Amino acid sequence: MAERRAFAQKISRTVAAEVRKQIAGQYGGSPQLFKNLNVGTTTSNTVPLTEAVEPVDFEEYLITHPPIVESGPLRDLIEFPPDDIEVIYTPRECRTVVQAVPEEGDTDPHVRDCVRSYTEDWAVDDLKRRSMSIDDTPRGSWACSIFDLKNSLPDALLPHLLDRAPNEEIDRHNEDQRKANRHRELFALHPALDEEEPIERHCVPEVPKEHFGQRLLVKCLSLKFEIEIEPIFASLALYDVKEKKKISENFFFDLNSEQTKAMLRPHIQTAAISTLARSAIFSITYPSQDVFLVIKLEKVLQQGDIGECAEPYMVFKESDAAKNKEKLEKLRSQSEQFCQRLGRYRMPFAWTAIHLMNIVNSAGSLERDTELEMKRKGSWSERRNSSIMGRRSLERTTSGDESCSLTGFRPATLTITNFFKQEGDRLSDEDLYKFLADMRRPSSVLRRLRPITAQLKLDISPAPENPHYCLTPDLLQVKPYPDSRVRPTREILEFPARDVYVPNTTYRNLLYVNPQSLNFANRQGSARNITVKVQFMNGEDPNNAMPVIFGKSSCADFSKEAYTAVVYHNRSPDFHDEVKIKLPASLSDHHHILFTFYHVSCQQKQNTPLETPVGYTWIPMLQNGRLRTGHFCLPVSLEKPPQSYSVLSPDVPLPGMKWVDNHRGVFNVEVVAVSTIHTQDQYLDKFFALVHALDEHMFPVRIGDMRIMENNLETELKSSIAALNSSQLEPVVRFLHLLLDKLVLLVVRPPVIAGQIVNLGQASFEVMASIVNRLHKYLDTSQDMHGRNSLLSSYIHYVFRLPSTDPNSPSPGLGGSVHYATMARSAVRPASLNLNRSRSLSNSNPDISGTPTSPDDEVRSIIGSKVRLLYASHSFCLALLLSVSLSYSLPLLLVVSVLYLPTQLFHEELALQWVVSSGSVREGALQQAWFFFELMVKSIIHHLYFTDRLESPRKNRFPERFMDDITALVSTIAVKQKSSSDYLLRCRLNTSLAFFLNDLLSVMDRGFVFTLIRAYWKQLYTLQNPTLESLRLDFLRIVCSHEHYVTLNLWAEILYMVSVIFLFNILSCFTQSSGFSTHVQDQKIANMFELSVPFREQHYLAGLVLSELSVILDPENEGLKVVSVVHNLLSSHDSDPRYADPEVKARVAMLYLPLIGIVMETLPQLHDFTAVGSSAEEAEGEGNSMISQTVAMAIAGTSTPSPIRQHGSFSAESSRSLLICLLWVLKNADELVLQKWFTDLSVSQLNRLLDLLYLCVSCFEYKVKLTVMNSLTFKKSKDMKAKLEEAILGSIGARQEMVRRKRSPSGSAFGSQENLRWRKDMTHWRQNSEKMDKTRAELEHEALIDGNLATEANLIILDTLEIIVQTVSVTESKESILGGVLKVLLHSMACNQSALYLQHCFATQRALVSKFPELLFEEETEQCADLCLRLLRSCSSSISTIRAHASASLYLLMRQNFEIGNNFARVKMQVTMSLSSLVGTSQNFNEEFLRRSLKTILTYAEEDLELRETTFPDQVQDLVFNLHMILSDTVKMKEHQEDPEMLIDLMYRIAKGYQTSPDLRLTWLQNMAGKHSERNNHAEAAQCLVHSAALVAEYLSMLEDRKYLPVGCVTFQNISSNVLEESAVSDDVVSPDEEGICSGKYFTEIGLVGLLEQAAASFSMAGMYEAVNEVYKVLIPIHEANRDAKKLATIHGKLQEAFGKIVHQDGKRMFGTYFRVGFYGSKFGDLDEQEFVYKEPAITKLAEISHRLEGFYGERFGEDQVEVIKDSNPVDKCKLDPNKAFIQITYVEPYFDTYEMKDRITYFDKNYNLRRFVYCTPFTLDGRAHGDLHEQFKRKTILTTSHAFPYIKTRINIIHKEEIISTPIEVAIEDMQKKTQELAFATHQDPADAKMLQMVLQGSVGTTVNQGPLEVAQVFLSEIPSDPKLYRHHNKLRLCFKDFTKRCEDALRKNKSLIGPDQKEYQRELERNYHRLKEALQPLINRKIPQLYKPVLQVNSHR
Repeated sequence: MAERRAFAQKISRTVAAEVRKQIAGQYGGSPQLFKNLNVGTTTSNTVPLTEAVEPVDFEEYLITHPPIVESGPLRDLIEFPPDDIEVIYTPRECRTVVQAVPEEGDTDPHVRDCVRSYTEDWAVDDLKRRSMSIDDTPRGSWACSIFDLKNSLPDALLPHLLDRAPNEEIDRHNEDQRKANRHRELFALHPALDEEEPIERHCVPEVPKEHFGQRLLVKCLSLKFEIEIEPIFASLALYDVKEKKKISENFFFDLNSEQTKAMLRPHIQTAAISTLARSAIFSITYPSQDVFLVIKLEKVLQQGDIGECAEPYMVFKESDAAKNKEKLEKLRSQSEQFCQRLGRYRMPFAWTAIHLMNIVNSAGSLERDTELEMKRKGSWSERRNSSIMGRRSLERTTSGDESCSLTGFRPATLTITNFFKQEGDRLSDEDLYKFLADMRRPSSVLRRLRPITAQLKLDISPAPENPHYCLTPDLLQVKPYPDSRVRPTREILEFPARDVYVPNTTYRNLLYVNPQSLNFANRQGSARNITVKVQFMNGEDPNNAMPVIFGKSSCADFSKEAYTAVVYHNRSPDFHDEVKIKLPASLSDHHHILFTFYHVSCQQKQNTPLETPVGYTWIPMLQNGRLRTGHFCLPVSLEKPPQSYSVLSPDVPLPGMKWVDNHRGVFNVEVVAVSTIHTQDQYLDKFFALVHALDEHMFPVRIGDMRIMENNLETELKSSIAALNSSQLEPVVRFLHLLLDKLVLLVVRPPVIAGQIVNLGQASFEVMASIVNRLHKYLDTSQDMHGRNSLLSSYIHYVFRLPSTDPNSPSPGLGGSVHYATMARSAVRPASLNLNRSRSLSNSNPDISGTPTSPDDEVRSIIGSKVRLLYASHSFCLALLLSVSLSYSLPLLLVVSVLYLPTQLFHEELALQWVVSSGSVREGALQQAWFFFELMVKSIIHHLYFTDRLESPRKNRFPERFMDDITALVSTIAVKQKSSSDYLLRCRLNTSLAFFLNDLLSVMDRGFVFTLIRAYWKQLYTLQNPTLESLRLDFLRIVCSHEHYVTLNLWAEILYMVSVIFLFNILSCFTQSSGFSTHVQDQKIANMFELSVPFREQHYLAGLVLSELSVILDPENEGLKVVSVVHNLLSSHDSDPRYADPEVKARVAMLYLPLIGIVMETLPQLHDFTAVGSSAEEAEGEGNSMISQTVAMAIAGTSTPSPIRQHGSFSAESSRSLLICLLWVLKNADELVLQKWFTDLSVSQLNRLLDLLYLCVSCFEYKVKLTVMNSLTFKKSKDMKAKLEEAILGSIGARQEMVRRKRSPSGSAFGSQENLRWRKDMTHWRQNSEKMDKTRAELEHEALIDGNLATEANLIILDTLEIIVQTVSVTESKESILGGVLKVLLHSMACNQSALYLQHCFATQRALVSKFPELLFEEETEQCADLCLRLLRSCSSSISTIRAHASASLYLLMRQNFEIGNNFARVKMQVTMSLSSLVGTSQNFNEEFLRRSLKTILTYAEEDLELRETTFPDQVQDLVFNLHMILSDTVKMKEHQEDPEMLIDLMYRIAKGYQTSPDLRLTWLQNMAGKHSERNNHAEAAQCLVHSAALVAEYLSMLEDRKYLPVGCVTFQNISSNVLEESAVSDDVVSPDEEGICSGKYFTEIGLVGLLEQAAASFSMAGMYEAVNEVYKVLIPIHEANRDAKKLATIHGKLQEAFGKIVHQDGKRMFGTYFRVGFYGSKFGDLDEQEFVYKEPAITKLAEISHRLEGFYGERFGEDQVEVIKDSNPVDKCKLDPNKAFIQITYVEPYFDTYEMKDRITYFDKNYNLRRFVYCTPFTLDGRAHGDLHEQFKRKTILTTSHAFPYIKTRINIIHKEEIISTPIEVAIEDMQKKTQELAFATHQDPADAKMLQMVLQGSVGTTVNQGPLEVAQVFLSEIPSDPKLYRHHNKLRLCFKDFTKRCEDALRKNKSLIGPDQKEYQRELERNYHRLKEALQPLINRKIPQLYKPVLQVNSHR
């Protein structure tokens, strides 16, 4: 790999192209195709593809080549539309019902500017975007009229199929059908490339809006104490313990009852509705685990400290109210008195806190009404109810800790039951933070405190998106606010824990005053109950108190004063009050906050006033013109301040005043402003003040403590601009819009100071660059993918405008004064650049009238046309002004004001400043180039739009100087790209420049912009550098994403080309000879298909893109990028409504004709989609398929040869994209043009094109596996699958599917959203895990789209194949090409296809066969076999149209084959083999459908009048019947996949059906062998292989007579008696000489040897070593004949091994256990009343097989439907339940006649070649199974099977049954013989087995043996039977007993010799028992039946 890379680096790109060409040449490329690679071209001025050609002068070309089209869509695309660019003013959305503006108007210029900045409309450039970017293209949701194919009647015959029609007519008809209802847009069906985010995507920035964190709604429901005696006032606020910061303002609420409120009536004015709110919305930007919701309670001031006042609340309980009635009454009356007198004052009472995250986290769970111990204190608990409200999603962006999200928790209802008493000396925030931190500890100090019990109920939930009835912190109503009388919800202002960087967008001006502590310890006199009165004054008179203090709860909106809460008897109190003030917009020096300290007397004493003033202090609001805020420690005066105090600070020691504690600071207070007017930053304040000073032009200016005169204004201004870098970032961001506006203004209109124009362009540019970089650096989270800071991009997009370009009004404050000059350009430049640069002014400017009518007008026109032209020194300007002024005797002032016409040259100044900048400024500007580029573009657009220059020719729009500056900038960036090592910077610069040039194409001379593109592209090309490569492609992609990309590629030239070609075509038709035009025309066409120099010059951008594609060296890395550029371009053309007209699209496609050649050339490098195999075959080949795929293909006599291709280096994804692009061009390009080009291609090139199409078929095959979908959420899989398949493969189009889903009530997201966005995560090649997450609707939709894509792609391929066929049908080389066409067609049939496609595909196939019949039947015979398989597969489709077409095709195939040679043997044979292959491999195959198709073929044959008289219809009928028979059996196999015995039976029957097709029979035998091996039935597998070998031997002996080969199957008799069935019976046999018969690899000597060796191996595995020997007996002669000593050595080795094992395993071998199984019941179908012998593995118990069969059939029919018959009696079917299935299972043993036993000596003999089996059934005559000995009969059943075990299957039918019944005495004889045998065996066993012997003995002589030997003897031998027939039995039994006693004696003797001393007693007991038995038997044994011994008796008597 490393070597390859090194090599790749050494060669230049041109050489690489050469190398490529050679590779391509080996493929047979003609020079024509590869001219584009700069090799052997005829053009003299060749430019290699690695270099950019010079673009044509675009504007010039358009003028010199007037359009040849009159009008219509083609004409519209020649030039950009006239309304391409507009500037639109959109009103900004206002949250509130009324706009937030200052009440007193905007007198102050700064306030005016701020308010304008917050209220003016957005100025948005509208570049009409008609096309969609790739990502906006919905994939398939609106896909037009998809596939509206109506289901024809089931398998109707195709009309006119049998008519003879001219080929041309058929072709025309097929084409019309194919072209109808096609998808207009290919890419709508293709997923976008899987990219992060398309780089050309420029997101519209978010509209600037007010900042909110995550919002929380808190509703206060009720507050109830144990006793209700007085009003209680509550407030809520949020605190962050970690930051030690209060993070919200207070929310005051009042939950008192009306009755309680009435106690305060004298003190309450009418309550404003805003103060009655009980719910609040809190905003939290930085949620964390440290946030607490703190609730504080206050009550009316009363005598006594807090502890005393709280005592009753702790002591009394509600339950004891009756008991304590009197005490409560007393308390209530006291409270009433205090309320009357002290109702104005409050005192702290109690507090509590809620840990917010505990609530949020536990609210996520599903507990209901659970008691939550919050670990606060023993009884401290909160109860919460999960509210009924559902979750509300609240999508607010905050950078809070993810684990602390407040957006999705379940609403919770909290009940707070405990409050803590406020400690008078611990009221400060510091104390609170300690308490809160302590609360989180398990051992909280607070737990030990006695709580105040109460019940406060709160609802906490995520705030809804648009709550109704909401008031802002400024009390403005938020939309929607339907009714002003409804109790509102308050939005609570957040004080974020950390800085928030969001520009101000609304007017807000609030001040919060927080008194903190007071120290009157050293004050003389009585001052103990202290309250502070706070007032906001605008003068010193008491009446100057302003009503701007916000009310708390149940009071007026605003008041003039606020009092702090009183801490009883405390001279140094802490305060926790917050006073909220609405600041006036404009402040003067007299505005101040006045604090008055009072002592409140709680006790009512005579002559004592209620409040006594005890001190005064104040804070002036302004200091040096800036707002004063922060912490203050103020001295307190004992007397009222003197006059004019307010302009001084109390720190100043005023003469004659008395101060507390010697003028030391004793009062701590904090003042916080939340203002969008006051920047609270000294540098910003100074800058704004100076700018406004310029506006006002009032000198000297006071700024801070400085006085600035006009003469030093310039230096101050410049230094204040530079100092902006020092300002804090947060205020800079807050005032960003205003700040940037002011800087722009200073650039555009340098001020005139003291008669001099001051150029501030450079200073402003520098500070702008600096600010932009600061934002980028510190706020990197708010950047888009291009590194654009969102705050800046939204400024440019919405806020920025050229000063005074607003059509409605001149922007106030952006220059309403005279003191700005318009001489914008005076930056320092080399003198040489300064010569004669002039600016032209548009003649169409409405501000300049054509003929001056008055001196004023004339002056204006002169100044307009002259002065603005100048680039000159200041003195020259002034001289000109003076001359104008003098010549028209006008005051100079007028002239200067005339000058004030807006210049709008900001972009020129910006470009200039950028070009001349250097060092860190230039670096900074480059870092954020996007910002300046976008500003420039917006400035240009505004300039052109508002001066009406958009109509003027592009060449005259901009001065040369500006063009030079732009060129300089582009080269600066190109140089930077080479030198910089910062990759991110390079990427940002690259995209910024690309977007800039893209924008310039809309407004500038396009030829000029092309040269810029070329210059930059060349710079990036010179370095062989992968990074630059990637940048270059990104650059190209962005530039090409231009809205009018097609127009930019000289659309006019394309139209011209097309007209030329069509003219030639018409002429050639007339002259019947294209000779005269052919050269010119060929050259034209060749140029269109190549990247020739003219092509690249005229179609500049397309040329660049395609050049990049054609020279890709490293497809793995850059390949995807280049391909995605092309993919996205074509995709956007496809969905663009402007190109919807097919004629237009065909012209657009001409821009991409070279793509065909390029893709053909990259064919060897593309991903090989064919390697995977088609998923149709894959799906069928998996699972437990019967036949391996290769075997199946071999059976069908086919194989699918894919083109031999080296493995490509393009990824699958790039290849797929490249191919879809190719298909798009083929689909949309003009057919005539394509046909003309195909004619010129060589055979090898056409073949390469066909290979490419073959690859396309595999690539776009429909691959969504329905099984994946079924396994998901829906279980109604069958129905679902059918519906889906119908939709995908059948007739429902996506459109109908959408409509249907829309109508259905449960419309999913897919149905309901018409303009569905194609989602990236829905590409079907993503991993399954992602698939699992999709909804059913998504999966259905995706499947639908993919199905439609597959169809459309294949139809395009079909269209192309048709063009190729038409092109080559007249040439000599047609054979090789047509073979290729057929190959592609067949391949497409093999893949998953839709009904629609197959219908057209079959039509094309029929036409092809009818045009070139010899092609299929003589040349491409392999493909004939393939075609038969494909057609047959389609004949079994579930969709009737597919079946109809496939049947028609198959019928015509037979017919055409018949017509050629009077029989259709080839098709007949191929179809039979195909059927076998199909049913063997296909899992989802349906016999019913295939039957229907067979019927259809028969019908065609019957209706075919032309051939009725021939043998053809009969031949068809024979074939169909034969197929039907095979089909029925094969299909049953499908049903019995899980039933191994049935499966093997069916395979056996099918194999038998193929008795006449040796190849197929062999295949099925091998399949059976495979199945047996899988189940470890090695003996059966071996038998299958022996049968296979016998079959092969039969046919080999027919072919050649070789002595050493087996003579057919007879030779194999010794291995198995069953093998004779393989003999080839004469009349059936197909001669092995016929082609296609016995052609498999096994029908050879080597094949035979292979089969036998496999058989020997299987026998060996089965342990049947004797059979191994027999197999080798057949093999040895063959190897001997071949003198193969090595093989013979191996065989003898194996034989030795086999015989060794026989010896070694003697007595330990086990072969099988046999059972008779009978099936009864109609549920079993074919098996009903069938009986089999099953062979099971050795030592299988009856229970095991019984359990297996019962389980298997129970699963199949239902457990309650299957019963096992427990006995083995004959079954009477009439007595069985007809609805059930019955199985009878009996253990059987092999049965041999006596004569057989002499041959069956060994264990193997007794277990091999078994055909007879026996089982016994006990019964009594009265029907019971068992009875007493004398009534116990036995039935012995002998079964004979059709074949001998082991056989090629594990169960064999029983063909014969005989029964033998034994009488009770015969049963007894058998039993005794058996016992005797057992004794004999145990006695003589070697080695002896004592245990076994004792067991048998115990059973023979033990006294306890029931029905033992003694009882048998007593029953049958005690009396001589009356029936003479029984004499023999009696005697036989007697002799048996004699033998038995003898054997017992032997056994006892043997046992004695075996036992140890411990068993002596046991032996004696056995012997005693034996003697007892012998004595008892003695008389019975000795009693003989006289009749049997008659002759002997006579003799004796005679003596």
